[in-house]
Amino acid sequence: MIRVLIADDHAILAEGLRSLLEMQPDMEVIGLAADGNAAIQLAIDKSPDVVLLDHAMPGLNGTEAARRIHERRPKSRILMLSMHSDPVHVQHALNSGASGYLVKKAVAKEVIEAIRAVHRGDRYLSKQISDEMIDHYLAKPSKSDDPLAALSHRERQVLQMMADGRATAEIAVVLSLSPKTVETYRARMMVKLGVRDLASLIKLAIRCGLASLE
Repeated sequence: MIRVLIADDHAILAEGLRSLLEMQPDMEVIGLAADGNAAIQLAIDKSPDVVLLDHAMPGLNGTEAARRIHERRPKSRILMLSMHSDPVHVQHALNSGASGYLVKKAVAKEVIEAIRAVHRGDRYLSKQISDEMIDHYLAKPSKSDDPLAALSHRERQVLQMMADGRATAEIAVVLSLSPKTVETYRARMMVKLGVRDLASLIKLAIRCGLASLE
């Protein structure tokens, strides 16, 4: 039995996925998460075989959630769900520990096929991603492939929330920090990344796939 955790902030889609998986004789849905932080906690608590993880979630996006789940539960295979099929998003997901990447336009049959593939240890890329790009996605990354590699988990989280348009005061409340501490994180990130203003910092976050324009 393949034990699956579904993480998606769209309740209707999450319930639809649960219904689809529970119709399969070899699959069991062990939990639903509506944001990245909840997905991490459920993955730690329940040790799923496969985590079906939405890329664009509030609080902590799928790429960052995948990174932490992979660190804490490396035996759990991660299948990323996304609206995007471009190289930046795909490669960042794979570099963060995802075993597969599925475009949300995929039909039900492909979702099932992808879950079974990553569960048996294979990689799976959506059929909508061209064969010519697979080698690019799976190429061993160099340190320069991720400009955000120098950032800590907390810095990445603060940057994502900034890129999502959250004000300093709101970020401070959500993360239980003081506004001054959030500002310190921002200043530290700008130094690490070599940018001079907030707009450049946000553009870099979006370009690196930490946040999106959707």
